[in-house]
Amino acid sequence: MKLIIGLGNPGRKYESTRHNIGFDVIDELARRSGVDRVQLKFESELIDAQLNHKKVLLAKPLTYMNLSGRAIRQIVDFYKLDVEDLLVICDDLNLDTGRLRLRGKGSSGGQKGLQNTIDQLGGRNDFARLRIGIGRPTGNLSVTDYVLKKFSLSEREIMDPAVRLAADAVEHWVDNDLITTMNKFNSTAEPKRPADSEESDASS
Repeated sequence: MKLIIGLGNPGRKYESTRHNIGFDVIDELARRSGVDRVQLKFESELIDAQLNHKKVLLAKPLTYMNLSGRAIRQIVDFYKLDVEDLLVICDDLNLDTGRLRLRGKGSSGGQKGLQNTIDQLGGRNDFARLRIGIGRPTGNLSVTDYVLKKFSLSEREIMDPAVRLAADAVEHWVDNDLITTMNKFNSTAEPKRPADSEESDASS
């Protein structure tokens, strides 16, 4: 069974913010699976779903971004999952807005939720991760403020299709090997960053 985790921060305050793009993809996958029953366990919102007629777990950790790995470790231990059965979805400041990048292993790249996941898994970084670009702040806006702000309208025009494309990538991964999925979705044309785009446990 595969575990698909979207990283983000819990609560209405953080809904639709840049840092919560992982949650948005999980919501899209849940919508596609037709499941609306959410269990609150392992410090997460957990959904038993089927994608392409295969049983999967969808999870949104409720620990705030920087402690995401704590919840993920509980789920992995309870279901006795291997790290190759994990896919973590998160935002990435180093990718242009809406750009997807799927990898099978590697460092956190400074994404603290991803780093905490690596730490909680005993230093293992050989799990799949799907990064979704949110771009970088311009002007004097700090990274902390930037990631906790909602997307501008012009950014939303890019990010809404990106969320759907990310969900397509997840569904493809469920049915195919990682390399095939990487070749298909990493080659997607890179969106252009909108011209008007504008740390705590929640913000890194």
